[in-house]
Order: sequence, then structure tokens, then C-alpha cells
Amino acid sequence: MATFLYRLGRAAFRRRHLVTLIWVALLALAGVGAATAPAATSNSFSIPGTEAQRAFDLLEERFPAAGADGATARVVFQAPDGQKMTDEANKAAVTKAVGELRAGSDKVADVSDPYQSQAVSRDGSTAYAQVTYEVNGMELTDADREALTETGEQARESGLTVEIGGDALQTVPETGAGEIVGVIVAGLVLIITFGSLVAAGLPLVTALIGVGIGSSAITALASALDLGSTTGILATMIGLAVGIDYALFIVSRYRAELAEGREREEAAGRAVGTAGSAVVFAGLTVIIALAGLAVVNIPVLTKMGLAAAGTVAIAVLIALTFIPALLGYAGARVHGRKARTRLAQGGSGADAKPNMGTRWARTVLRRPVLVLLAGVIGLGAVAVPAASLEVGLPDDGAQPTSTTQRRAYDLISDGFGPGANGPLMVVVEGGKESADRAAGQIKGLDGVAAVTPPVFNKEGDTSIVTVVPKDRPSSTETEEVVHSIRDTTGDEVHVTGATAMNIDFSQKMNDALLPYLALVVGLAFLLLMVVFRSVLVPLKAALGFLLSVVAALGAVVAVFQWGWLGSVFGVEQTGPIMSMMPIFMVGVVFGLAMDYEVFLVTRMREAYVHGESADEAVVTGFRHGARVVSAAAVIMIAVFSGFIGSSDQMVKMIGFGLAIAVFFDAFIVRMAIVPAVLALLGKAAWWLPRWLDRALPNVDVEGESLRRHVDGDDGGDGGDERELVTAGGGAGR
Repeated sequence: MATFLYRLGRAAFRRRHLVTLIWVALLALAGVGAATAPAATSNSFSIPGTEAQRAFDLLEERFPAAGADGATARVVFQAPDGQKMTDEANKAAVTKAVGELRAGSDKVADVSDPYQSQAVSRDGSTAYAQVTYEVNGMELTDADREALTETGEQARESGLTVEIGGDALQTVPETGAGEIVGVIVAGLVLIITFGSLVAAGLPLVTALIGVGIGSSAITALASALDLGSTTGILATMIGLAVGIDYALFIVSRYRAELAEGREREEAAGRAVGTAGSAVVFAGLTVIIALAGLAVVNIPVLTKMGLAAAGTVAIAVLIALTFIPALLGYAGARVHGRKARTRLAQGGSGADAKPNMGTRWARTVLRRPVLVLLAGVIGLGAVAVPAASLEVGLPDDGAQPTSTTQRRAYDLISDGFGPGANGPLMVVVEGGKESADRAAGQIKGLDGVAAVTPPVFNKEGDTSIVTVVPKDRPSSTETEEVVHSIRDTTGDEVHVTGATAMNIDFSQKMNDALLPYLALVVGLAFLLLMVVFRSVLVPLKAALGFLLSVVAALGAVVAVFQWGWLGSVFGVEQTGPIMSMMPIFMVGVVFGLAMDYEVFLVTRMREAYVHGESADEAVVTGFRHGARVVSAAAVIMIAVFSGFIGSSDQMVKMIGFGLAIAVFFDAFIVRMAIVPAVLALLGKAAWWLPRWLDRALPNVDVEGESLRRHVDGDDGGDGGDERELVTAGGGAGR
């Protein structure tokens, strides 16, 4: 692989005009596709294999209107103090608003009159009208939403308090200025790392082009593939982070080759052949982890994973082709002015004095037990809150108190009880006798506030019973009500609705977490055993990954569930952790953790097999790799942190979780725990049974075939190649 990539890098360098034209054309093509593609017509949510989904499918078959996935809005009215909603003036204002809601949009399917649907609270203080649309929330136009909000404004003029909940006001989440700040921080880190604006600009430009292609392609395919509104944001988040990092490693290696006195084309080829080999492997681990989310069999999660995996694949291809092409234009300006002057005077690019990575590695080697205990105990303490992890899907109750959706939620809770915000829809197969029996059984269950009379379909063989729990939709008490209904009633009774779907989704995610974790850790062990030709190094890497991901989950629970430092991160409302958060973090953090493992430890192995002692190999690995890996981690943390400012709770949570996970894994696990463990293991760290060594495939991540290829071409003794593989390149065997 290294030889192939070496040739690819040289070819891209020579034909830089063609390569640049191809990538710019791809960006333009994707942009045109995104601009001309129809808007996403669906944002459907399904959970195959669950009772809630089976009941929903049954509704679509026998109650087409009830089973439709159109948007809904709940317009809540509250009378002024001392008045009631049944007063003539207030009743007239509500009746007028209902009429305006019906006429406000041609997409409105139905509007319930609160006085006819008995949607007036017992104390008469609150009433609500339910608006049902023929299309989902993402298909509603700004004009449709404005008509809805204007009706509320006009009703307020009569003295009523009016708030609007539901998903009709749902819009594409905004990431805010934080995303731009993250990119700016990444640029500053690159400038500090390289000391050159040109070298710093290359990773940023290529990463933005890659993300532009990926996000535009997602937008273009959103309608055809039914992609959710957050899919593009998450793909952008991950694609931008890895795109900058992968380009960073290639550019860093290219600069090292130039510092060794090689010609520019040869340096580009060697950079892609060595560091590019590690980029391919690291990118492959991220792609496999993200695509592996498909095993959970949740369509929305599968699409998120595949979309993000696609952007990572684009980032890898750009690093291998576009970066060497742009290096052909950059010339010697990839070095700063001081470095260019030193090189022109015949100086070396190597540091005369031990750098920070060298000094840190020697410090760890002197006190490996202390560093190991400090790292493990520290991450273990942060991981403690993970034991209290509660998962669920957010409703309007998780919105900031400044939003009308949250205020509508609170008005419903005060006037009708918390459970009215998430009523359960019970589908009963059979006639009147079956429906009455099921309703009677449900009324006797703990946690049930109200049960409505059955509503039958035209054939009279299926009915819908609405059940209002006593507690809020996301509470454990409501979850127990759902399970009680299913356990008490017969097989002909099915519970569905948004609340039941969320409960089933959370349960399915919980059930899939351990199998997926085992798959990911097992995959990490096998892949790293192939790369490092060792048993203990992959074991250490897998255990370190588990430690960092559990610690990150603990931090997420502390901030978003317990509210610790919540105001710092813009968390206005605590609640359960997003159901898909743990499994999504496992997939993404696994891939990113393996990036740093590959870029840092392969250089240690190269030094060890070429004669250095186990301790010297650790120092060599840090001397070449610590600076670049640290810069890459800071960049990734900055990019992920930029998404904490998103208006979407899920994007905010994932941005924080990934940022803290990268911090833990890069700076505590890889920079502290890894060298401490390797120091304690000594030579045993690189042990591999001979039979296993013969059985494992040779992927040549360390570039040994390239070494032989260059030696053969040059006809030399290979003396100049002793520094061929550096941080990001790999190790020879």
C-alpha cells in the first residue's frame, strides 16, 4: 500500500492542475445538486421490530388519517387572572383563532375546537386547539409558520396568553457562531504548529472543500434518501475535524522530507506513502465504526452513520490527492521564513534541543506507575456519573424556557397535568367488547390519569383509545405505564404514539449498546494487532478507548443530566441523555482514538525494530509525533466545541461529548497512560506468537515495501531512508 500511495502522491504533485480542477468541479457539481434538489419531503422516524412501530403500521393500514406523519401544532390559550376560558369574550377570541388557523394554510388538514374536543382544563384557566397538517414539519414553508404565529399574536391582543407547541415550528437546527469560532481556533493552532500561513491554510482549505462536497451531496440526496435534519450537521462536524487532521499529518510529513533535503516531488510522494498509509488506516477505522451503526437497525442512526462515513472517506481521498497537488503550488512557502533561511544555509529541519514531546516522554518513563495511576484514577472519577445514565428522547419540555414551545408545554402541564403533553395512543384490534375490556383494564393501572372512550374505524374492527399518564412523557413513571399496559392487556392491544416510540427507541438503543461495543472493541483489537504485530499493544489501546469513552459519558451526564456547569455550556434544561448518544459516541470516539494510536505508536514500533530499546522507542515516538498529535487533538476539540452553540439539543450534546472524549483520549490516554504502560511492559509490549505473525496479513502501514522500492530506484544503501517513517507514517518490521 505504501508504494502505491507513494506513486499516487507523486502523480498528484505532477498533475496538480488536473487534480485541482477535478476537486473544484466536484465541489461545483455537488453545490449545483444541492441548490436544485427538492427539499426533503420527509423526516420520518421508524423503529423496526418494536411494538410501537407495529402499532403505527397498523394505524396506517386501518386509520390512514391517524397513522399519517403530518406535522402538528398545539395552540395553548390561558385566560387572564380572575377569568376563565369559558367566558364569552375569551370563547369568542378562541373561536376566531380556530377559524384563522383553518384558513391560514392550504396544508392544514384539521383544527380541533377546544370547546368541542373537551380540551378545556377543569379549572377553566387553559384550553388548547390541535392543528394537524397534511405534511411533516420540514415541508412547511416560512409562510405556513408565519400564519401560525400571527394567529397567536392576534389572539394575544384580546388579553389571552397564547403559546404554540408541537413540531410544526421545527426548523433546520442552527449551529450559531461557535462553528466559525472552532474553525478560527483550528487555523490559529495550525499557524502556531507550522509557523507558516501557507502550510496552515492548506488543511483548512482542503477540509472545507471536502465538507462542502459532503454536505452538499447530503442536501442533494436528502429528499431521495429521507435524511433527517441533523444528518448534514453531524457529517459536517466529523468531516471537518478529520479533514483538518488528515491533511495536517500529510503536510507535516512533507515538511520533514523537505528538511531532509529531498526534491519537492519526491517529498510529496514519500509524505503520501508514509503518513498517507496511516491516514488510510485511521480513516478506515472511522468509516467502519460509523457504518457499523447500521447493525443497530435504526434507520435514522444508520443514515447518520453512513452520511458521516461518506464525509470521512472524502477527507481521506482529499488528503491523498488534493494535498500533494496543492503542495506543488506552495513551493518552499510551506516552511516559515526562519525555517526557509535555515534550510537555505544548509541547516537541518531536526531540532537541536529535545522538544517538549521528548521531555514529557522521559518524565513519564521516570515515574510510569505514578502517571498510570493518576490517569486511570482521574478518568475513573470523571466516569462515575455514567453509572446514573438515563436515556430518552427530548420533547418540548427540554426546550429553553425562552421558547414558545417550552412555554406551551408548561401551560399544558399546569392546566391538564404533565401527562397531557405526551398522551399514549392504544390501538385495539377487535370490536366494541375488546375495546371496552382494554379501556377498563388500563383505567385500573397505576400512573394513568385519564382514558378516553374508544374511537372505531369505518369497518368497526379496530379502535383507538387515548391514555393520559400522570407524569411527563420522558419520565420513568410514564415508561412504567407503557410496560404495564403491554403486560396487562392481550396481544390485540398495542401502544404507540410519540411517547411510546421514544420509549421503544431508547430500549432498543440500550439493548444494542453492549453488542455494538463488543463489535467495535473486537474490531479495534484485530486491526491494531495487524498494524503493530503485537498482542498487548492492541489490548492496551482497546482498554484505553473504553476508559476514555466511559469518562466522556460521565462528563455528559454531569453536564446535561445533572446540570453541573450547565450554564457554561448553554444547557437551560436538564433531562435524560439522548438515546443515541452513547452508541454514537462509541462509534465516533473509537475511530478518532485509533487515529491517535496509529499516528503515535507506529513510530515507536519503527524505532524498536530498528534497534532502539523499548524505552528509547517511546521517546523517539514522542519526539516525532507528540507535537503533531497534540495539534490535531486541539483542532478536533475546537471544531467539535464549535457545535456546542447549536440550537439543537442533540447537536449541542454530541459536540460537547465528542470534544471532551477527544481531550480525554488524546491527552490523558494516548499521551500519559500509553507511554506509562509501554514503559512498564518493556519488550513484552511488542511480543507476538510466531504462528500468529505468519497468519496475520501484512498491510504495510509502516512503508517497508516503499523503503525497498526507493532503495532499488536509487541504487543506494538506503542510508537516507533511516528517517523515512515519522509520526503518522508507521513502523518497519
